[in-house]
Amino acid sequence: MSEEILQRLTRLEEAVRRAGETLARLREDNDRLRRDVKRLEDERRQALGQVDAILKDLGKLDLEAS
Repeated sequence: MSEEILQRLTRLEEAVRRAGETLARLREDNDRLRRDVKRLEDERRQALGQVDAILKDLGKLDLEAS
């Protein structure tokens, strides 16, 4: 009986170790994804600023042509 309990305890400890490793990996992935989202948001803002500048320049051209 005690051998069975020791086996179950060993399996439980192994499962806890694997769960801890998985949790650490998921935290790293989450941090990386958050950095990626921030970078993409910054790139989007820059692109929108460039599009706005181009549209303003096009608007000036239309006024000058009239």
